Amino acid sequence: MAEKMLAHMMMKRESKSYVDSLYAILTGTGQFQGEKYMLAGYTGMAFKLSVHKRLLPMSVTAYGQWGVAHQGGINNLGLFTIYDGGRSRHPTFAYYQQDAVNWVKRSLDEGKGVIYWIPEFGVIYGYDDADQVFYVQDGWSKEPQILLYDNFGLNFTGFWYCQIFGDQVQLTEQEMVIESLRLAIEDWDIPYRLLPDQNIVSGRQAYDVWIEALHSGDYDGSGAAYLLDSYCQSRTEIRMYLHDVRGLWTELEHAWMCYNRIAELIQQMRALLVREEHGLALKEDANEQLVQWLGQAKLLEEQAVDSFRTISAQYADRKRSTVPRWGTHSAR
Repeated sequence: MAEKMLAHMMMKRESKSYVDSLYAILTGTGQFQGEKYMLAGYTGMAFKLSVHKRLLPMSVTAYGQWGVAHQGGINNLGLFTIYDGGRSRHPTFAYYQQDAVNWVKRSLDEGKGVIYWIPEFGVIYGYDDADQVFYVQDGWSKEPQILLYDNFGLNFTGFWYCQIFGDQVQLTEQEMVIESLRLAIEDWDIPYRLLPDQNIVSGRQAYDVWIEALHSGDYDGSGAAYLLDSYCQSRTEIRMYLHDVRGLWTELEHAWMCYNRIAELIQQMRALLVREEHGLALKEDANEQLVQWLGQAKLLEEQAVDSFRTISAQYADRKRSTVPRWGTHSAR
């Protein structure tokens, strides 16, 4: 009976759970050496903003079909990747489940961790055939979660997702930064990533839905706090990312200054969060003030994205201007 444990791998929850997982894996393999906020920037994940109309906690990870949503950022790192996922209620799930168990074990044998939807995203970093289990890190606890092979992909959301990584080609910093800006523009402009469902809104319109929910008072309290906490972290990551790359184009200096002003708002936003017995919560009288600050942040972010557009327009964008011979199609 085989077993494998990547004892050196440690996931820590600080960013979006996908970025936290990816960072643990790539730093473990030596395929990324920078700070986590740089990974969030290069992949475009820091720029993603999605909001459910009732501010449900799932807002934070409901930024699109995961395979498609993650692919652009992984490509921007020059990484080969394989992923699979779907709905566990599908009659073919058992076959995909067994296949995934096998290729997850192969990845671990090669010394590479695996991203897995727990939920949220976590890292599979070991297995034991004798007990028929995987060992999973969620980033919150130092203790591993135990996942039976037979329970792989089963969770209360009804969705499963798993992703492994291979070799890497090197891209220049300028190539990665400009593509990250284009990913940011896409996420800002596209309001609905999960059509036909229009309860979850992305980009600039996510701000409007967020503000409307706070005005109405009809929202999930824990979700509202979690969404705000995640937002403050992601916009802080963007500011730090732009600080480090702003020397590439003069327009990035303006964008960075916009996010500096958002950072000032974030300091005030964080003061609206209080830690209670069961987690974070918004102060009772926070809504009106938060609405004002979110409105200001939206205008600042629009200015920053306009700077990204100016930079993008200076260079050919073959990824988006070249249509494959057989056209394009949506994710299954």
